[in-house]
Amino acid sequence: MEIDRAASGAVLKRERVRDAILELIEARRPGDAIPSERSLCALLGVSRPTLRAAVDELVVAGLLVRQHGRGMFVAAEKITQELVPERNSFAVPRAGGLWTSRVLEFRTLPAGARVGRRLRLSPAARIRYVARLRLVDGSPVAIEHLHLPADRVPGLTRAELEQGDLYEHFRDRHGVQVAEAVQVIEPTVVTRAEADLLEVPELSPALLFERLTTDAGDRPVEYVHSLYRGDRYRIVSRLALGPRTVPAPAEGHHPGIPPGDFTAGRPVTFSTRGVVQSDR
Repeated sequence: MEIDRAASGAVLKRERVRDAILELIEARRPGDAIPSERSLCALLGVSRPTLRAAVDELVVAGLLVRQHGRGMFVAAEKITQELVPERNSFAVPRAGGLWTSRVLEFRTLPAGARVGRRLRLSPAARIRYVARLRLVDGSPVAIEHLHLPADRVPGLTRAELEQGDLYEHFRDRHGVQVAEAVQVIEPTVVTRAEADLLEVPELSPALLFERLTTDAGDRPVEYVHSLYRGDRYRIVSRLALGPRTVPAPAEGHHPGIPPGDFTAGRPVTFSTRGVVQSDR
């Protein structure tokens, strides 16, 4: 197949422009402005369409923010979840920022066939369904849909879902000690309703988490699927080629996983299998 040299040259030029803008971003702090498109075109010696294509990629990637009438600014730092291999499991360091929750829906209803299978319950069994918005430093980052066997947390309150550490509430108020979480992650995009809640454009990229959490007796505690903003969240995997000593993870909130105490049971593990079909 013959290579289109003109198209190839345009791609390479856009990549060089993108790298130059990345250097400008790395030299600045979140919220700082970068030069205007006109200034960058003159500085880099490229046309406006070439520059705009590179900038568009960085906006989609969540590294730049356009503000109408004001210019372009360095975006807020992404929340990073690092997966570190340790004893055939993944230890997850804490994420930065102040995490808070706002309950959108809280009710008791039958599990149904799909959720019942995940929680190993009859479709008629009662569950607590919770939808909540997760915020970091006051900015919406994720939408969580929690499904909890009602008989495991009969006295669960809205206040527990909005304040404090949910897994600590499970342990201290309901006698439920979580031990293991199996989590699957796949890319997706947000619907219009989700976009409104997350304050992003419709069809923006996002990450879909599905997690089943069990206690020390391997009984399901919760089934959760969560939608995280793709422009504010990333995952980093550390791959080891040989043995090394890995320090214990710092305590704190683990994005994708509600705050919790897994120390009394088995280590938290994350599935790295292929993606599953979204239930959204």
